[in-house]
This record gives sequence, structure tokens and C-alpha cells, in this order.
Amino acid sequence: MTGLLIGAVFGAVFVLVNAQSPLPPVAVTLLKAAACLAAASVLAMWFVAARRERPAEGPRRPMFGRGYLIVVAAEVVLLIGGIRVLAMLGRPEETNVAWVALVVGVHFIALAPIWKERGIAALGVLLSVLGAVGLVLASTAAVAWVPFVSGVLSGLVLLTGAVAFGGRAVTAQGVLSGEAASEAGSPRSGVTSL
Repeated sequence: MTGLLIGAVFGAVFVLVNAQSPLPPVAVTLLKAAACLAAASVLAMWFVAARRERPAEGPRRPMFGRGYLIVVAAEVVLLIGGIRVLAMLGRPEETNVAWVALVVGVHFIALAPIWKERGIAALGVLLSVLGAVGLVLASTAAVAWVPFVSGVLSGLVLLTGAVAFGGRAVTAQGVLSGEAASEAGSPRSGVTSL
């Protein structure tokens, strides 16, 4: 759930920073409100999951281990280096958000085998495509739409993924907690309920 919370926060930031003109003001307000609500719902799911978590669940694979650190280090180098190269090439400022979306998408694709989560790869592909489309748009008269395509849509993809995966995780955890509680009260377990 911590990874989903991080994704939701970044998704909300993508929307809040990039929802702007040429979108109509009403759409900007609605998108920002939806992003905040989605991030808040993931935060609520994070708290629910933390309350239900039991320390005796057995060993977990480390989410933020060596593989994760290598991918994130490469991501930081690509983000900073890429934005500097784009500036040196005189690319429009809007190109930066497209580059960020592309690199973040590739980062999720690289993390999928490390975390053994195929869903993260699908999310990464979507973000990478939105970033690549933005890079192409930045070279056209539609450059003003790059923040929407590569920023807002990428943020919505992150938020939708975080809400969907978080909802499934909390639901599964609740079902498992309920099964554990019913087994604890069953005659097989040797413990009876009062």
C-alpha cells in the first residue's frame, strides 16, 4: 500500500501542476478536485490496510530493496540529465513533462519484474506512451496540449491504478481477515468464540 500511496501522491501532483490552459477553467477545477479526492481515498485505504495488517503474516519480499534502488537511481539520472539536454536543445518547456512521464513509465516497466507485478508494467506502458505522444506533440503547433496529454492524463492513470490496486488489496485483506477470524472461532482451530 505504501507504493500505491506514493503513486497516488505523484499522480495528484501531475494533475495539480499540469491542469491548466488550454483546458477550460471548469475542467481544470474538476480535474484538480478529482485528483485530490482520488489521492485522499488511497490515503484512507492505506490507513485501513495498516490497521488490519498483522505482524504474524510471515515473511514479505522487500519492496524497496536493491533492485528498486538501482531503478530509482537510474530514473533520477535520466530525469535530471534528460531535462538538461532538452533545455540545451532549446526544446519548449512543455517537453519536460513529456520526458518525465516517459521516464516514470519506463521506471514502472523496470520495476514490474523486481516486484513481480505485471499490472505495474501495464501502468508503465501507458505512462510511456503518454510521454512519447507528448514528446511528438511538443514539436507541433499542439505544444500547448503536452501538459494535458503527458501530465494530466499520466496523473489520472497513476491515480486510477492506485485506487484500483488499493481497492483490491484492501478488499482482499478484509476477506482474508474475515476468513482468519471465522477459522479462529471454528471448532477445528481449538478456539471457540464467546
